[in-house]
Amino acid sequence: METVNKKILLVEDDPNFGIVLKDYLSMNDFDVTLAKNGMEGFEKFRKDNFDLCILDVMMPYKDGFTLAKEIREKDDNVPIIFLTAKTMKEDVLKGYKVGADDYLNKPFDSEVLLFKIKAIIQRKSTESLADSKQFEFEIGNFHLNSKLRFLTFKDEEPIKLSPKENELLRLLALHENDLMPRELALTKIWRDDNYFTSRSMDVYIAKLRKYLKRDEDVEILNIHGEGFRLVVKSQADK
Repeated sequence: METVNKKILLVEDDPNFGIVLKDYLSMNDFDVTLAKNGMEGFEKFRKDNFDLCILDVMMPYKDGFTLAKEIREKDDNVPIIFLTAKTMKEDVLKGYKVGADDYLNKPFDSEVLLFKIKAIIQRKSTESLADSKQFEFEIGNFHLNSKLRFLTFKDEEPIKLSPKENELLRLLALHENDLMPRELALTKIWRDDNYFTSRSMDVYIAKLRKYLKRDEDVEILNIHGEGFRLVVKSQADK
């Protein structure tokens, strides 16, 4: 996943730890802004746009929970990771209640933090793509109008897709030649991610493959354990 220029707000009152963590994340291609307390952190948040916030819980002037509430009032979607030296269940629950995406207890493995950051940013970017308003797509020799639920091959009469066929093909088209995560489709379309809805989705994938097989340059690949990929070959690929 591309992390270059992804902006992180790091709010940490331990100056040595803050600098070390900032340098580590910068080495991994993130653009990091460091603030030394909650008040400074909120000022920096107000003046810039960030892809993710990492907040220490125990800070002078304004603790991480209070800062997170203020951030959430301005931005519902920016991911928040809490760092804490405390392992009390009440604090963990409080963190999630104010909108935390994840929680790490100090001391922690910096590679684990890096993995969590990348996973959260990937998930958020995938979700925002799924929420896109685009409704018309060219898929090889097919045209999909997802508002009307029409799938048209060349100049032939359009096929009217069922609501779930339509939403599934739209998600695949938004991720054309890239991975469409299985969980994304299950939560966006079926509103649930379990064995039965997963089997149901496989049935709809099979239906879409039947429609699309008329164009030999279009296929839906199963990426084992991860999801599906709508592959559309270009002239250069032939």
